[in-house]
Amino acid sequence: MSDGHQHNGREKAPSRQRRRFPGISSRAYEHPADRSALVALRKLSGFDTVFKALSGLLPERSLRLLFLSDSVRVSDRQFAHLNDMLRDACYILDLEKVPPMYVNQDPNPNAMCIGLDEPIIVVTTGLVELLDEEEMRAVVGHEVGHALSGHAVYRTILLFLTSLAVRVAWIPLGNMAIMAVVTALREWFRKSELSADRAGLLVGQDLQASMRGLMKIAGGNHLHEMNVDAFLEQADEYEAGGDLRDSVLKILNVLPRSHPFAAVRAAELKKWEASRDHQRIMDGHYPRREEDKDASVRDSFRESASSYATHVRSSKDPLMKLVNDIAGGAGDLGDRMRRGFGGFTSSPRPSGGAGGTGGTGGSEGSGGAQAPDDRPPRDDA
Repeated sequence: MSDGHQHNGREKAPSRQRRRFPGISSRAYEHPADRSALVALRKLSGFDTVFKALSGLLPERSLRLLFLSDSVRVSDRQFAHLNDMLRDACYILDLEKVPPMYVNQDPNPNAMCIGLDEPIIVVTTGLVELLDEEEMRAVVGHEVGHALSGHAVYRTILLFLTSLAVRVAWIPLGNMAIMAVVTALREWFRKSELSADRAGLLVGQDLQASMRGLMKIAGGNHLHEMNVDAFLEQADEYEAGGDLRDSVLKILNVLPRSHPFAAVRAAELKKWEASRDHQRIMDGHYPRREEDKDASVRDSFRESASSYATHVRSSKDPLMKLVNDIAGGAGDLGDRMRRGFGGFTSSPRPSGGAGGTGGTGGSEGSGGAQAPDDRPPRDDA
């Protein structure tokens, strides 16, 4: 299959052949927690009307004028290589209208997709100078994924509320109310970043380039001094290391952030790339946009709950292990209660230290020790 396509009347072929996903729905790559929140919001009666009414309060027009006047708009004549990447990304994900893209002078490597009526993409000079072509392609695909998912609306609201919280910080109750919403939006946005990372992989179709990009964002442009495998080992050490105190500190560290930590994102993306869901998309089996109107809110929440349960079950984090052990113990207790009084006394205590055959009839200590063995291994995929 050829991926060559028309750009402004001329044939533009990507630097190498990549799969295209005609009609792909953003549900195909969205993280379950991200997707369930978006489906629920889109199903709310009058949701779009409310946000249109709020558009007069949000500084979208001001932002557009600001970037138009004080940044460089990507086109065939300015940052042409970025323009080609943007069009390729929109072609691969079948996004019909190519969003405007700007390069903003800022040494900090960053990119964002904002806007209420129409999304715009902004990348900083720090990011453009940091990444090579394939790494940058994944980032552009990441932002196009935000646009396809409709994340730009909520990102704009988050920026507005964050700014508003600073302005009313002197009003204790007002600031607390706004920060509660901001905290909830940040939690959603962190999940949306995992979704967009997946979109970037679908566009770039080069896992190593995506990994390198995240590693550079964490450690700078010293690729010869860094190693992707060692970087992923950091993520594993971060998840598994420490005790309950460290688990609490992890939560506190991530709460004020809009993005997950780079090493964690890399590990999550690598896990998804090896999953059956990713393989099915690459084989051409994915939900279509035309089916979005029939998406079930209940199914999305069920998938989200299942995803969290799987995360807790397989996590090496001390706090998640504790939650899993408590849940396992509660399940064992519930099973015994369902079987009535006999569930606690159905088998006599074995006379010897070994050789007992009763499934639930051991001592409380042995019953507690057996519970983890009945669950799937903690490191299952």
